Formats: sequence, C-alpha cells, structure tokens
Amino acid sequence: MTPSRQDKTRRHKAGGKPQAKPDRPRKGGHAAARADERRKSPPSGDKQNERRSRQPEPQWIALRDGDRPAERVPSILQSVCADGFHLIDSGHGLKLEQYGDYRIVRPEAQALWPPLLDEKTWANADAIFTGDTDEDGMGRWRFPKAALGETWPLRIMDIDFLGRFTSFRHVGVFPEQVAHWQWMRDALQNASGRAAGAPKVLNLFGYTGVASLVAAAAGAEVTHVDASKKAIGWARENQALSGLDDRPIRWICDDAMKFIEREQRRGNQYDIILTDPPKFGRGPNGEVWQLFEHLPKMLDLCRAILKPDALGFVLTAYSIRASFYSVHELMMETMRGFGGVVESGELVIREGGLSGNEPGRALSTSLYARWLPQ
Repeated sequence: MTPSRQDKTRRHKAGGKPQAKPDRPRKGGHAAARADERRKSPPSGDKQNERRSRQPEPQWIALRDGDRPAERVPSILQSVCADGFHLIDSGHGLKLEQYGDYRIVRPEAQALWPPLLDEKTWANADAIFTGDTDEDGMGRWRFPKAALGETWPLRIMDIDFLGRFTSFRHVGVFPEQVAHWQWMRDALQNASGRAAGAPKVLNLFGYTGVASLVAAAAGAEVTHVDASKKAIGWARENQALSGLDDRPIRWICDDAMKFIEREQRRGNQYDIILTDPPKFGRGPNGEVWQLFEHLPKMLDLCRAILKPDALGFVLTAYSIRASFYSVHELMMETMRGFGGVVESGELVIREGGLSGNEPGRALSTSLYARWLPQ
C-alpha cells in the first residue's frame, strides 16, 4: 500500500532520511531502452494467465426460442409529485426536494443547468447532504436550522413509512418509482378474482419495503428480498406504521441470486417481479453482485419463475454508464417466446416549484425496462 503523506512526514521527523529520487534516464540510454522493450514485449505466459484469472468468468445464457416481444421505445415514465414529496428545483449538480415537512438538498450529477430559484431559497433547506457525490458514496448531513431526529414520518400512495437520514444520502424512498408502483397497484386490483388465491409479487433488492407495502395493500401476497438486515428491519417498521401487519408479506434477508435459484428449483412462480439491483453489492454472506456481470443470469432466472399468465416484470437500473437500449435489448431477449411487449426508457421527475404545482424541467433518475402481457 502506498504510504500516506502523514506517514512520510512522521518518518522524516523521526530521523529517517527520505530516499533520493532516482536519476532520470537519458534519452537513448540503456534504462530507456529497457523500458521501451518492456512496453513493446508481450507479458510472459505466467503474467497472462494471472491477468486472465482476475477476469470474471462470463455466465453464458442460452438464446431462447421463439419470437421477441413487441416493443415500445423510448418510453419516459414521469412523476411530478406524490403526496408528501416533490422536486422543488435542481441545478449546479444539486436537487432541492420536499419530503413531508422537510426541505432537503442532495447531490445530483445530472442536474447540469442553473437553478431556477435563488440562493436564499436553497439556503433555507432543513437538511443538506455533504460528502461524496457518488451514488453510493458516504457522507454526512448538515442541519442549518436546527438538529433533526434520525427519522420522520412520510406518506406516499396511502402508505405510511419512515424517512431516515442515511450516510449514503438516501432517505428511504425513491419517489420516481411511483410510476411503477401505480402501474402495479392498478394491475393487481384489476387481476383480483381472475384465479384462485391472491396474486404473488416478488420484490428483489426491496430496500425499505415501500413497493412491497403498496403491493400488499392492493391485495397481493408479497415476498420481499434484501441482503441487508438493517433494511429488513426498517421495512418491518414501515409495515407496522402503515397498519399492514395482517398482510401476507415474507421478509427474507438473503442473496437475491441464491434466492431465485432456490425458487426455480422449488417450482415457485410469481405474477409480478420487481428487481431494482445496485451497480455493486454484497449478500449477507459476502456474495458479490456486479450488475454488468450478473444481470443477464438474474433476468433469465426471473423469467423462469414468472407465471405463464404473469402481470409484469420490471427492471430498474441506477447509476450505470449505459443506454436504456442496453437494458431494453436484454429484456427483449430474456422474454423471447413469452409474448407481450417490452417498454423501456427512463424514469424522470419533473420539478414542481415551491408549491409542487408549477411544472418545470425533467430530471432523469434511472433507466428501466418493463415487460407487460400486452
């Protein structure tokens, strides 16, 4: 490991001499010639094998038979406001949001434009996230007006839950997903009574459970899977807060891939599958998740546990350097021979101003691909 600047300073103060810089080789000298040879000559067989061993083995997916589904692209799903949430303003790499009683400022790399509102309005926020601007980077919250508690009550789509100031800048809900949740609620309500038993919903990478609670409130039997015990505990808190303790929800702390592999072996099937995977993650036992490496296999397994008359299959992808066409074509191939239609595009939130009712600019938040029976 390279020593830090502080480590070098401590050694120097303790009496150790810093090493002299090596002489720079003259042009045309032996050192320069050896360096040039190293650049031109291929690595030895041992080094080549070592490099190959570092590369993840591709998980080969067989091409399915049958026609590809119909397609609708691009499809932009837009949210403006949802009960206690709306995007007030955005710009200069930031977004100003209303979550219940609190106004919050968080980083947003895609907000390239200047804000519409003045600096005084932005400075009047209740909480400001400072630190790493990466989607999964850690930081801390600053409270300009007064210290706030760790949690506060929120409500979206008649679901009560807790907001929480996390060190990863998230607050426990992704409001742009409301577009998917509204579709899911309508599909579940329209499907009531179509077959014996309640529709079954699988929510992979379910986080704090808001989507699971929306599904349960609409009459579904829900299986919620997340690798974080802390997130599962938060989701259970939200279930109690929403008064949905009597609804059939299985809260499962497990690696998503291992879980759906077991479900396939058991022959269990679902009417709706939601999957919202991170770019990188770890399972409860250290299992590694890499989106570009593992996503094709995951979707293939999900297709295997969809009912033949399924209601839908939704993939959302955050913080990846890819076009929505990449997830669209993957979903098209995954659902080859299943019929239906695949619609793909982006989830966006439109600014609503201070009142929430002043339609402004659209802020893109994520890519998605969604299979529907028609």
